[in-house]
Amino acid sequence: MSEYFNKYQNMWVMVFYDLPMQTTPEKRRYLLFRKKLLKDGFRLFQFSIYMRHCATRANAEVHKKRVQAALPEDGHVGILTITDRQFGNMEIYYGRQTVDGFQEPQQLELF
Repeated sequence: MSEYFNKYQNMWVMVFYDLPMQTTPEKRRYLLFRKKLLKDGFRLFQFSIYMRHCATRANAEVHKKRVQAALPEDGHVGILTITDRQFGNMEIYYGRQTVDGFQEPQQLELF
């Protein structure tokens, strides 16, 4: 990884949610919220947990505000922002096997 990337400046925004899906309108709100997360570049990490890599804290704040603007009227949504360094300390398992973790997307720098 390049020296340009600072593990304390690169951020991960994680969105956790539990939305009701009993009625047709509730299902629509769930699907709309999920669609907005995907459109904003979030990727599925686990069921009802989406995450997005951000190059700076300011960029992470932009994406947090977008999630806040898309909040459905019912349900529970949590937003957690952590540094790349903190995220790198997470241990991830599939069954009993350890995996290397969630891969940071490569970024292209244009001059």
